[in-house]
Amino acid sequence: MSKLNGLNRRAFLKGASMTALAGAVGTGSTVSAAAATTPGMINGKYDFDTPYSRIGTDCVKWDSQIALFGDKVKVGMGIADMDFRAAPCIGEAMAERMKHENWGYLSAEAYATFREVIAEWNLDRYNLTVDPNSIVIATGVHPGLIATLKTFSPPGSKVLLMTPTYNGFYSDLTHTQTLRNESEMIFENGRYTVDWDDLEARMTPDTQSMLLCNPQNPTGNVWSEEDLLRIGELCLKHQVTVLADEIHADFVRPGEKYTPFASLPDKEIVDNSVSFKAITKTFSMPASKNAYWFSTNPVMLERIKINHNAGINTLGVVANTAAYKHGKDWIDQLLPYLDANHSYVEDFIKENMPRVGYTKAQGTFLSWLHFDDIMEDLDVVGKSAASQKTDQPMTETQVFESWLVDNSGVQLNDGEGYGKGGERCMRMNIGCSRQVLGTALKSMAAAFRKV
Repeated sequence: MSKLNGLNRRAFLKGASMTALAGAVGTGSTVSAAAATTPGMINGKYDFDTPYSRIGTDCVKWDSQIALFGDKVKVGMGIADMDFRAAPCIGEAMAERMKHENWGYLSAEAYATFREVIAEWNLDRYNLTVDPNSIVIATGVHPGLIATLKTFSPPGSKVLLMTPTYNGFYSDLTHTQTLRNESEMIFENGRYTVDWDDLEARMTPDTQSMLLCNPQNPTGNVWSEEDLLRIGELCLKHQVTVLADEIHADFVRPGEKYTPFASLPDKEIVDNSVSFKAITKTFSMPASKNAYWFSTNPVMLERIKINHNAGINTLGVVANTAAYKHGKDWIDQLLPYLDANHSYVEDFIKENMPRVGYTKAQGTFLSWLHFDDIMEDLDVVGKSAASQKTDQPMTETQVFESWLVDNSGVQLNDGEGYGKGGERCMRMNIGCSRQVLGTALKSMAAAFRKV
């Protein structure tokens, strides 16, 4: 079995020896398991610093990567769900509901309550007024996006995306038999900006929809009101409907501002849009299968409903309702921890991995890393070309992903899956204990020093 800084990997991740772990990764943390008064809390505060194992729970982020790459995987830093214990209010609500040993259909009142707490969350945190009657509960953001694409973008038409962008969008295009229309963003001085001329040029008559991600996955951009208004004006001008995926809305760093598309000060622009949201990222429970979408345009709303059919899970509604009603303190304590993780990554890379390009994200719990020089030295182009003649063809970033696992034990998401502009990049999920994050970064740095 592989080792992690001298510790058995499974024992490490199960938190069997927190004191030894803290010394091994050198974070200076003095947290110990014994200090916790209740699971997931220390001295009355939520504990995000103690590693929490997910191995052996049929977890995509860990178990699926171990199944794919073998026991070489020491740290799973890919799939975008976090490695913290869930907010206690979620488990408590689910346990209470399970005392009733019948799983019949949910009442209309339960859905009405769910819509009300969704509206309250948006008003309290973002001063966004959403009519509860306009909220459509969905099994996830993807089913809502697919229903909307089916409504406005016929098979064979194009869908506009600003790339690199969320890789899951491409599966939505596959489901709707639509085609990608990629406007690659400009990367300059460590920041991504919109290529406005290219974006408008791609708003052709066969492009009826645009998938907009804010905060942006994977780059971490949080689009300003000015940027969103300009995008909205162009889309209105060219009769392109805006599909605003805002699932990372709750992860915005201090000093940055998330602007809901539905809050823009132009009714025509807002009426030409549909917003898609959830707190499944916020509370790391995507498998609860709950999300929602809404629009200020009642005609648009009714047209989309024709193509939308959600099968909602009872415990998912219970869990999400509890998070909206009682989870505020948990996420408010988590956000400074994640901000410190972002700073830790930026500082570590500057000091220990100078060949890796990275600028601290404005939002999300993701880091978008540039590996141009290292990939060139590893000849990922040649190795990818050679792999095309085998029964396991790989893209260039898949070649790098495999090399990274072999040489550091760290698994990241390959950048080419995020569209044009991702060919020399990888996505890293930093929603984890800083001890695990430090171990991953140190293992990567050691591997790069040998290149």
